[in-house]
Amino acid sequence: LAEAEPDDLTEATDETGEEEAPAETPTPEPTSAPPAPVTGTLGGGAFELGGQTHSLANPGYMQQAGMTWVKFQHKWNPGDDPAGTVGGRISQGQSQGFKVLLSIPGVDYPTQPIDYAAYVEYLRGVAALGPDAIEVWNEPNLWREWPPGSISGITYTNEMLKPAYEAIKGVNPNIMVISGGPAPTGFFSGCADRGCDDWMYIAQMAEAGAANYMDCVGVHYNEGIVPPSATGGDPRDDFYSRYFWGMTNLYYSTFGGVPLCYTEFGYLTGEGLGDLPDAFAWAGSTTVQDQANWLAEAALLSSQSGQVRMMIVFNVDIQVWGYDPQAGYAIIRPDGGCPACEALAAIQP
Repeated sequence: LAEAEPDDLTEATDETGEEEAPAETPTPEPTSAPPAPVTGTLGGGAFELGGQTHSLANPGYMQQAGMTWVKFQHKWNPGDDPAGTVGGRISQGQSQGFKVLLSIPGVDYPTQPIDYAAYVEYLRGVAALGPDAIEVWNEPNLWREWPPGSISGITYTNEMLKPAYEAIKGVNPNIMVISGGPAPTGFFSGCADRGCDDWMYIAQMAEAGAANYMDCVGVHYNEGIVPPSATGGDPRDDFYSRYFWGMTNLYYSTFGGVPLCYTEFGYLTGEGLGDLPDAFAWAGSTTVQDQANWLAEAALLSSQSGQVRMMIVFNVDIQVWGYDPQAGYAIIRPDGGCPACEALAAIQP
């Protein structure tokens, strides 16, 4: 699925990397009636909910929503000191009653080879600080996160994931190790110098034995414009990454039943903020109430699926807006309210 020319793809700074639909993508007409509220309660089992934030400035809203995890992201540079870079965030999250997930990728648009040994040693030091989970890199299937010409699920598994898993578990076997969630895309028709389609990338990971070196499969989903229960009807096309079940079934089957961790899960809406950038026009008809209901429904389906271990809402309160509309994903809206928190609270057991 060709969605945009690579040079035209918008980067959601350090948070999202999905390839956005082109501006001419058909936009569905808004419905006249508000969506029906989600009913039911979260299923039993190990499923947990969390949210991504830069600041953890709104723990009350997160707790109202039933979130027990907070996700922070740190972009690693060689020479970084673990305590100085992420120690404070671990303490901040845990002191407020949250489990802490750290996503640790590298610099944007890398041109030099990754120093795998230095990265693994950094993660070893991070593990000693006692986070609850570590996501090993972020969207490694794209050139904006991995050096062009070396993008490969086999390389990622052998050179990074396997040694990182062994280093982290050697320090603290209770830390959950999550593989770096790829960017969902069909742009590359397989693999090319600047990226791999996520379906091929995870197939390469599986071939290299990645299931043996993670507790949970990292998955990202940020492009939905239909309810998560839908398996068709997206006006763009029926590519699997449009749908919650398309992503869930693909990733779960690829790794033979390793639990999934949605480390970025969000719905974009410009309501209350203004017009979305052209590259994000596909979300032009999504409302704040859609966002709220769909997140609650996704949490319900995840908890009942037996496949999803964790769902991290992208995002709680990031305020970046413009070409990179992260504020449109935020569940705390410009008026200070959080309809998604109310919807998620309503499904708590």
